[in-house]
Amino acid sequence: METKWWHNAVVYQIYPRSFADANGDGTGDLAGIIGKLDYLQTLGINVIWLSPVFRSPMDDNGYDISDYCDIAPEFGTLAEMEMLIAEAARRDIRILMDLVVNHTSDEHPWFIEARKSRDNPYRDYYIWRAPRTDGSAPDEQRSNFGGSAWEFDATTGEYYFHLFSKRQPDLNWANPQVQQEVHRMMNWWLDKGIGGFRMDVIDLIGKDVDRGITSNGPRLHPLLQEMNAATFGARDVLTVGETWSATPEIAKLYSEPARRELSMVFQFEHITLTWDPQDGKWTPRAFDLREFKGVIGKWQKVLADIGWNSLFWNNHDLPRAVSKYGDPGRYRIESAKMLATALHFLKGTPYIYQGEEIGMTNVRFESVEDYQDAESLGLYRERIAAGVSHEAMMEGIYANSRGNARTPMHWDASEHAGFSHGKPWMKINPNYREINVAAALDDPGSIFHHYRTLIRLRKEYPVIVYGDYRPLLDAHPQVFAYERQLGDQRIVVINNFSGQLVELELPADLRDLAGESLVSNYGPRNVLGQHLTLQPYESFAIALDTQTT
Repeated sequence: METKWWHNAVVYQIYPRSFADANGDGTGDLAGIIGKLDYLQTLGINVIWLSPVFRSPMDDNGYDISDYCDIAPEFGTLAEMEMLIAEAARRDIRILMDLVVNHTSDEHPWFIEARKSRDNPYRDYYIWRAPRTDGSAPDEQRSNFGGSAWEFDATTGEYYFHLFSKRQPDLNWANPQVQQEVHRMMNWWLDKGIGGFRMDVIDLIGKDVDRGITSNGPRLHPLLQEMNAATFGARDVLTVGETWSATPEIAKLYSEPARRELSMVFQFEHITLTWDPQDGKWTPRAFDLREFKGVIGKWQKVLADIGWNSLFWNNHDLPRAVSKYGDPGRYRIESAKMLATALHFLKGTPYIYQGEEIGMTNVRFESVEDYQDAESLGLYRERIAAGVSHEAMMEGIYANSRGNARTPMHWDASEHAGFSHGKPWMKINPNYREINVAAALDDPGSIFHHYRTLIRLRKEYPVIVYGDYRPLLDAHPQVFAYERQLGDQRIVVINNFSGQLVELELPADLRDLAGESLVSNYGPRNVLGQHLTLQPYESFAIALDTQTT
């Protein structure tokens, strides 16, 4: 496998609106991010994935772009964006821009022109269809935010297609002019020195609407290969696609270097294990560790030699990891460290979502309106109208709403958690006085310093980056354990995913081995006996001595 700089890198995702507000207007901004670069350098990350900061009416918090080559005024200016790229580079940090090209805002100049008349030159930049004979939508396809995926436009008497909000019309990627416009824009940003792109719902751009195919359409991979050739392919940058529909075999199509598509994809099979098979995330189901281990093992195996894995617990669309998979109460610190260890020793590029490194938790707002999220609000209204109870819908929101990840960052215990001098755009999680960066920096045993250790180890031990993955104790319902091996380097990682003491009998080939304790969330572990007693959420990694193995 050809080595790449991003193989041992660690990516930190920033949701700009909620990260740091420098001007006191209650909304995070680029100046706020620049002011926190030293903090991120201390953490040790190499890449910032920046959720969209492009000009936008903010119907979907920036994922509805009205100008790809300008910055939203609430976030700052293009000059500040250029300063962020330069200041990050001085700290050996690259900026990954969030590329949203499945759709634009309905305020984008292309769409403003497209809806003026059926023969407008920009009409074919979007997907239009005539009504059925009774005037209704062309078909029954649904938006991911609730309701029909078709919106009637009275000016021209046709419907346009939108897989998300009606204010996010889908681009027509069958139109070569759309491709050329996007490629031109991507090169404009690459020339400014960014480190690559995170590609929002990129598996949707090859859609065939008339056949009801939205993800993994027949033109998807040719489109990505054309994009690669026209833009980032000859540059040493990182590209990661958001692909909810990916299987391991499909992921190889995206990330096998010889195919010249992307560096890697985000896959969500491990995430959707806690969703109801029919009702999705709004009806959560219990986390099953054995299922989870099967999914992780499958992806580690299939992409072992061809392609590359992304590793993540949470992002701006997902609940907080410690609330979902750990214990946000009594064992918040222990379980947050355990989750970090379990993830960061796997093969792939780890992604940390802002606040994960201090163990931020989900929030339980009383009013659904406090979540400030188009998806949650739209589906709440639709499901309540369909007879779902308020209580049931709120439990789904408490567990899985995107709003859980979007509460402002906790910097200290002062008013508004040090996020802003003004009233924040979204309510702060009330537990910020106990959970904040200032407290974490001062505590050598904090979750933050645990993450620092994990990031340092990835750069020091090639076995973590390139070693083979061997699952251990597959059938155990509470313990996730595995081994990484590269040549004579061996690391064993053991994680108790429960709040109980666990008595563990080790496999025969691991008994009575000694080594170096790399990281742990209780006391150091330097020896593997025949039996282990694991404390609640205990987790550790041990590098085995070559003389004993």
